Amino acid sequence: MRPLQNITGAIADLEAYNFMKTRVLASVALLPLLLIVVLALPKVWTAILFGLAAALAAYEMLFQTKLVQHPRLVAYAAVSAFLVSIWSFAGQNRAWGTLLVLAVFAAYFGEMMASHVKLTFPKIAMCLVAALIVPYLLTSLVRIHTMRLGRYYIIIPFVMAFMPDSGAYFAGRAFGKHKLAPVISPKKTVEGVVGGAVSAILGMLLYTFILNAGFHLTVNYLYAIVYGIAAACGSVFGDLCFSVIKRQTGIKDYGTLIPGHGGILDRFDSMMVVGPLAEALVLLLPLVVN
Repeated sequence: MRPLQNITGAIADLEAYNFMKTRVLASVALLPLLLIVVLALPKVWTAILFGLAAALAAYEMLFQTKLVQHPRLVAYAAVSAFLVSIWSFAGQNRAWGTLLVLAVFAAYFGEMMASHVKLTFPKIAMCLVAALIVPYLLTSLVRIHTMRLGRYYIIIPFVMAFMPDSGAYFAGRAFGKHKLAPVISPKKTVEGVVGGAVSAILGMLLYTFILNAGFHLTVNYLYAIVYGIAAACGSVFGDLCFSVIKRQTGIKDYGTLIPGHGGILDRFDSMMVVGPLAEALVLLLPLVVN
């Protein structure tokens, strides 16, 4: 039995290595692309691209999970998700935001009445989440980008999302023994979360130092630590939130758009919480003082 166990273990290690290699290569390719989108392109194009990403996320949440496979309902969600991004870019006008929410509400409840109540309220509720809540959370990046000093702040949510994710992975692989949420996400460990927190704090302190030393901005290092702690908590929570949906619907990934990562919701699950957290922290505890 020992040789068989050794062979099985070696195959598992090779598969894990190949998966990680694909994931790292995809991240290496994806990060510069994201930086180009948020730093080099005009802000309107950033809003358009994130709007398309939000529309795809709405499709993944409804159609890929098989929760709602009604083409018209999915289309409403995708169009609404895109418009939320444009609304975020255009100043978050309260009147237009209210009209958008009202239009989406009317479209879905109109469909429910037209179906002679065959279309159930739980499906309508899922559509509303995909059409309004998920895109609002994701397009926090667009709203951060339009702020004063937005070109500096827009990097923060990426640091807050990617650093704890990477730190948790490597710390979990090296030291992980105690499962964090074995039913929802079997590979997550308490040790990984601690490693992710340390990585997030160090990442935020490093970026704050770059803002100070490289761009001569007056910064607050204590706030950077607060950002890092919030990132560690938000990243794990966001990941678990979207993992719950995958477990309940029986899917492995939301899509195959990004090799080694899956779909938009697989890669940006933690960003759904970390992005709005970064937006709130920038407004309440500005990292850049001047």
